[in-house]
Amino acid sequence: MLEPERTRPVAPHAAEDVRAEADARATPIPRRRHLASLLGALPVLGACGGRGGIGGGPYHDGPVSDHFDGARFFNPGGEGPRGFAQFLRWQLAERSEPWPDSHPSPHPRDRPPRRVEGAGLRVGFVGHATFLVQGAGLNILTDPVWSERASPLSFAGPRRRNPPGVAFEDLPPIDAVLISHSHYDHLDLSTLARLWARDCPRLIAPLGNDAVLRAHDASIAVATADWGDTLPLGPGAAVSLEPVHHWSSRGVGDRNRALWAGFVLKVAGATVFFAGDTGFDGGRPFRGVAERHGPPDLALLPIGAYEPRWFMAPQHMDPDEAVRGFGLLGARQALGYHWGTFRLTNEGVDRPALDLAAALAARGVDAARFRAARPGHVWTREPAGV
Repeated sequence: MLEPERTRPVAPHAAEDVRAEADARATPIPRRRHLASLLGALPVLGACGGRGGIGGGPYHDGPVSDHFDGARFFNPGGEGPRGFAQFLRWQLAERSEPWPDSHPSPHPRDRPPRRVEGAGLRVGFVGHATFLVQGAGLNILTDPVWSERASPLSFAGPRRRNPPGVAFEDLPPIDAVLISHSHYDHLDLSTLARLWARDCPRLIAPLGNDAVLRAHDASIAVATADWGDTLPLGPGAAVSLEPVHHWSSRGVGDRNRALWAGFVLKVAGATVFFAGDTGFDGGRPFRGVAERHGPPDLALLPIGAYEPRWFMAPQHMDPDEAVRGFGLLGARQALGYHWGTFRLTNEGVDRPALDLAAALAARGVDAARFRAARPGHVWTREPAGV
């Protein structure tokens, strides 16, 4: 039973939220020329909508833990998200590198097989944080986004600079969907509703994210789990939720009401780690995965949306940190994502790939082991192993 409201621990970020709201009231209204960039950063800050996020109700009602205070989730021993005044400082004072209107992938659109049976494993990159993992006869999607914009608004916010690496119509039947957290560039209600109507897949998300789906369509079923939980997916396949350093929001008043997570997927005798979104956090997320699950065969690691560092460091790694995380994991190979599709932050469209190449060279890592994925890229492990 939950403690009475008056005896609950104070939310670690409650005071920060109060300060952020006060700062926002004291901050002058941005000039018109900045509004486009403000709207473009919606996925990073959360929508500037209603205070309650979802009708003002709770996202999760469960026992207090080392990362949940009874009202909000937090990064134990880590940092909370930046406040609104810091967000405005970033938007009004920092310069962004330009992006082209279109940034096409060098790969042709992938047409994946209906199933990959036996011991084979196939991982296709769709774009941003969306991968199609095929193995043991299962088709699994991570953070599926097929919408034109990563935004709560149909007319504003980050838009695609390249089409998905797999056309929605070419997707095989989807058995499971892994949702890492509630930000708009990872939890796309339109795409999830399409998948549910077509395939009725098993949707798996960290605690509290089911509230977002229920508010959109009460018929959509979501299995939620906590850090450290393992859920079976089928014969020879299971997924574990892992702590990463991030945060969540869909609106101004729902910050950290839902949990965030990475996933360790064990399928067809292989281990795949999908980090979702994460800051480096002193390497803790990567050491923890290696200790609990051993070195992954494939690590899917974010390498984009990292500038300016003073704002982004707690929530998004830069490429050098991703290479360090790769080393701590002891992974055999890695694919870098979260870059080149939606413009979210200040670095140029190609800079994550260039910075990744420089970091690999500086740390003496073979560039063939860690590639910056582009839509349509396919990684395979044949049944005989690699």
